[in-house]
Amino acid sequence: MKIRDILGKGKPTLSFEVFPPKTEDKYESVEKAAMEIAAKKPSFMSVTYGAGGGTSRYTVEIAAEIQERYGVMALAHLTCVSSTREKVHQVLKELKLRGVENVLALRGDIPQDKKVEKDYHYASELIREIKEIGDFCIGAACYPEGHVESENKTKDIQHLQEKVEAGCDFVTTQMFFDNNILYNYLYRIREKGITVPVIAGIMPVTNVSQIRRICQMSGTYLPSRFKAIVDRFGENPAAMKQAGIAYATEQIIDLIANGVNGIHVYSMNKPDVAEKIQENLSEILNL
Repeated sequence: MKIRDILGKGKPTLSFEVFPPKTEDKYESVEKAAMEIAAKKPSFMSVTYGAGGGTSRYTVEIAAEIQERYGVMALAHLTCVSSTREKVHQVLKELKLRGVENVLALRGDIPQDKKVEKDYHYASELIREIKEIGDFCIGAACYPEGHVESENKTKDIQHLQEKVEAGCDFVTTQMFFDNNILYNYLYRIREKGITVPVIAGIMPVTNVSQIRRICQMSGTYLPSRFKAIVDRFGENPAAMKQAGIAYATEQIIDLIANGVNGIHVYSMNKPDVAEKIQENLSEILNL
């Protein structure tokens, strides 16, 4: 089954994200965390991609293992700006051989040294090529607050339209902490005729350092209610973790209540966070 098939059922879905290790000595601990999350039987799991080939082989291995050991659909990330066409085709071949049929096609971040390959410039180019190569279900990223490199939100939605026209089956949002931002975004993209399923990306913030990274990387808006939680509980790791999970749970419940059925949790290789979110939604997900 492909992700587009479960999204097409119109029922709430809950998925989690894991990321491969940067070095081989960390593989065992990451694999263990990923399998613990997979054992909870989410709707699917996504596995991020190490640009430049450094950890890309782990993406294929972990994605395939999630499917083979637990029967949970895997969504393998694939970035292109730092990859040659040959490398992309090689990874797609490996995924197909291991039975991984779902790919999240991304441009990827520009490296700090600005060294990129010349075969791809935009995610839409990668999507079009995957579509031509084989029978994959293709996801793409979207940005309710606008991509940090985009001139404005109108241009950003134009880029999303290009991804859809290239052949993506669904899109997953960057994290956001105010649901009204997503609701406004959905209105704008539907107005432009973009009708593919939109999966909401939710980040349970469990420590203060996460917030600093989020703000530095994406400029995500933090509502005053969220800032109050950080101010009150940020110095107490256990309390911040509990409050962060509660805030994310509340976001998810509001989204599902308002018809946003696809929920993707950026669980950051933390099985305990994934488990608690799932527990908090046990009856809601059965509707």
